[in-house]
Amino acid sequence: MAAARVAAVREDPPGRLVLMRELYRVPANFDRGHLPFRQAASAFMGWQLRRGLLNPTDGPAAGSPWWRAMNERLLRDGWEARALAFGHPGAPSSAAVAAAVEFIRRPSAQRWYRAHNLSVVSAYLEHRQLASGESRVERFFINLVLMRVLYAHALVAAPRLALGWLAVAGRPLGDPRLGMTGIFLSLSRVLPDRYPLGDDLAPYLRAEHGVAHLLDVGVIQPRVEQLYDWSARELAVPGLRQLLDGQTPCYAWPAGDQQPWHPAPSRPARVARALLPPTRLTS
Repeated sequence: MAAARVAAVREDPPGRLVLMRELYRVPANFDRGHLPFRQAASAFMGWQLRRGLLNPTDGPAAGSPWWRAMNERLLRDGWEARALAFGHPGAPSSAAVAAAVEFIRRPSAQRWYRAHNLSVVSAYLEHRQLASGESRVERFFINLVLMRVLYAHALVAAPRLALGWLAVAGRPLGDPRLGMTGIFLSLSRVLPDRYPLGDDLAPYLRAEHGVAHLLDVGVIQPRVEQLYDWSARELAVPGLRQLLDGQTPCYAWPAGDQQPWHPAPSRPARVARALLPPTRLTS
């Protein structure tokens, strides 16, 4: 049933968005505040649509095989979970689907991230070969997206890891109903609404605006190893840890190509590093 729904919109990018948004509409007697959770998913998927990433691969403005596959995994897991949660017989086909069922039954920010990120990480691991066919610029931002969604999860589920002594601010900052959309949308300030982008990263790195640089370089980078370690344990996906080499994201990315991941920090990023050093956590 879930596979058929996704197949029906495979070559219809706006239809994919409609299908995703329908996931969050539940019967009134079952509704425990599901609808606001679609804010972040809608914003991020809208960005994919604007760039043409979900377009058919054989059209005049061909889409991205990798982004299409990742998006399909999210939709398929979500619709399978919805069917199971509302009485369809059977067992979840994956840990991601089981987590999505748990979210539907008892919605919360932590459960939303667990379900969402299990689907995302599963898609990353499953489609590494597709990712290797993307341009250098695209592969950089594919890694950046993963790093940020893992960090957003940590804001609500491990705020001390994410923000150290400012942990009390983690949950409201990371709540997908409130603030997480900005973490995704900041890419819209850097990447143009087109695909593909080529291999020259320099213009995009120069265009990264202050808040994104502050987040990536000032806050996430100093704790990125802890972040991937925690995420691999939290999601019970050991293979996730292989997507980071030291402090360099390496999903479909040569580990030796480190310079783009370690730019000189701006003054605000240096201040953030000084004020929010990584907190050593016990396992």
